Amino acid sequence: MAPLVPTIFSNEFSLVIALIAGIGFGFTLEQAGFSSTKKLVGLFYGYDFTVLKVFFTAGVTAMIGVLLLGHWGMLDLSLIYINPTFLWSALVGGAIMGLGFIIGGFCPGTSVCAAAIGKLDALAFVFGGMIGVFAFAEGYPIFQDIFVAENWGPVLINEQLGMSKLVFAVLLSAIAFGAFYATGRIENYVNKVPTEVTKDKRNLYIVGIGFAFVVLAFIAITPNSDTRLESRINKELANQDIKAFEVPADKLAGEIVNNYYKINIIDVRDAEAFKTYHLPFAINIPVDKLKNTEWLKILDQNHKTNYFYADDKQLAKRAFLLAKHLGKAENFVLAESSVGFKNMFTGLMAPGTNASKDEINTFNFRQKAAIDMMALVDALKNSSAPIVVKTSKIKGGC
Repeated sequence: MAPLVPTIFSNEFSLVIALIAGIGFGFTLEQAGFSSTKKLVGLFYGYDFTVLKVFFTAGVTAMIGVLLLGHWGMLDLSLIYINPTFLWSALVGGAIMGLGFIIGGFCPGTSVCAAAIGKLDALAFVFGGMIGVFAFAEGYPIFQDIFVAENWGPVLINEQLGMSKLVFAVLLSAIAFGAFYATGRIENYVNKVPTEVTKDKRNLYIVGIGFAFVVLAFIAITPNSDTRLESRINKELANQDIKAFEVPADKLAGEIVNNYYKINIIDVRDAEAFKTYHLPFAINIPVDKLKNTEWLKILDQNHKTNYFYADDKQLAKRAFLLAKHLGKAENFVLAESSVGFKNMFTGLMAPGTNASKDEINTFNFRQKAAIDMMALVDALKNSSAPIVVKTSKIKGGC
């Protein structure tokens, strides 16, 4: 749900969607036979590997789907929350859960599914789980040291193996399909009855396996969304004339003085350059951070006009073009550099005695604009700082 909230669904409506999805998930579990202890524990005795096949299928499907959405730029993979690894907690907790699975015949999720259809053994399992939760909560001071020991942080297996996400996806998919074949042979041996695989079922397996590797190959050989966007911007920088979107420093100064509340002035230089000098009310968004989620609201709004500037005109133009592709806000770029703007409104030299009327008027305008901008900044110093939208990791799990 997280990538769809609040862009498509509101926070409140997401709860309704979650309820419907939960009912659907429970119905699917029950229809798949996961409310039966006999089917669930078959994994441990070798006569039914449905649980392993379902988990592998779900994992591989989700993995490939996440990679594909990330490749298309529809999902920011950096926002996906990775549960931290506490080694001893994982080992001890895994042993306890595995033992409980074998003895009770359920895992926590399937026990609730079975309890929902009135199975007494599942009700007893759920009740036992509640006792375990209560015992852990009350005895936490006793278990705390081992619970938090060996904190490895958010570990990713592909990083530990020194391979990319895509290579790991290919490897895990191959392992999954190999496991399907091997467990089928084990089931035949334990049950003493060969499983009959019809031609249609065999073809379905081949199509499923082939589709997975075709998608992975597509991700490997096609440029991702960032690469495509970068290529498009480079072409536009080389070919597109954006003079119609360039705003002179005098006009921008007038906008700052008269309409500061209707504009966003965006400094796309690095943080050090921004600290040294920046335009009044400027927001520092380095061009390489412009695509970050926290700034999308500024690029996608339609009630303020965005003005981009930098020391390097090409950098400001790149930011302008990037903003045009990322959002729907009205965007302009400062015709002068930040240094040029500074020189025009600070340290002004009075025109000479032979100055023209236009030169005198320009001097008077810039002098007044500089005073007015300083007065505005001073008057609004407590309210002029932009509100930064903080992003949080997408959390989930079973």
